[in-house]
Amino acid sequence: MSEAPSNSVVALRQAPLVHAARNAGVPFDAGWFDTLRVNHSAVERRTATLGTRRSVKKDAQAAWLLKAVTCIDLTTLNGDDTEGRVRRLCAKARRPVREDILEALGMAGAPIATGAVCVYHRFVAAAVDALAGSGIPVAAVSTGFPAGLTPHPLKLKEIEASVADGAAEIDIVVTREHILTGNWRALYDEVRDFRAACGPAHVKAILATGDIRTLSNVARASMICMMAGADFIKTSTGKEGVNATLDVSLVMVRAIREYRERTGAMVGFKPAGGVSTAKAALAYQILMKEELGRPWLEPALFRIGASSLLADIERQLEHHVSGRYSAFHRHPAA
Repeated sequence: MSEAPSNSVVALRQAPLVHAARNAGVPFDAGWFDTLRVNHSAVERRTATLGTRRSVKKDAQAAWLLKAVTCIDLTTLNGDDTEGRVRRLCAKARRPVREDILEALGMAGAPIATGAVCVYHRFVAAAVDALAGSGIPVAAVSTGFPAGLTPHPLKLKEIEASVADGAAEIDIVVTREHILTGNWRALYDEVRDFRAACGPAHVKAILATGDIRTLSNVARASMICMMAGADFIKTSTGKEGVNATLDVSLVMVRAIREYRERTGAMVGFKPAGGVSTAKAALAYQILMKEELGRPWLEPALFRIGASSLLADIERQLEHHVSGRYSAFHRHPAA
């Protein structure tokens, strides 16, 4: 797990590849997922070891946390969002870690920025304007987020409107009913339509794993969304009762591994909802490194959907350089 801090610093100083090659998808084939079964106990045993078999400390941990910052989709998805709040969030995305902390870490002037800014369609144009010249993409939640129960034609129009306003990524919500009733062809066709509507924008398919009940459903839905052309698969909207967990994430990343073995395509992964501490971010990074390999530690293939995570990472980095914990409110996300 551990890498020399100097190697991590070199990687951070390089301009990150924001997007991987598109996933073209494959024709629908029930044989790819009909027999998928997940051993829940085995999953729990595997995830329970993630924080115990590996340890990242001191300078190496600081480097890994800086890497995590570059993989954050800095998010605001609240009913009281305003254009001013979104623009402040974009300013934080450009400079996510205080300059005095970066200087103390020997990273002054490093091109560290978040992986994306994620907003409702209403604020896409403002976010695109605020991030102009930064290389940071804007992601728009779409398709009737978070419930996904608006009419299908309206979902396609919403996607098209966000792409027209400059969104480079679309986080789409699948219809949970298709999964709960085993209507896999309907799920495939829906995601295929969403991908077509996205045009050049990358598709991040949200499974809402807290709503679809079983790990076997998670495995099947993951495979079908990738077959339909999703560039990322994402755990949750952040609005469900249960959002990202290591158990569902393990199932999803192993589906990504199987899809790559079958097609050669590299699909990204995004846990979202409830990933709010630096310790949790490290656990997800360990999961990606051990299950999928080094390429999945970059923002091209790994994102964390979060609003409060950045503040805790910045707080941990300040503790690393000063030996003291600061108050949480000294590290606002926006």
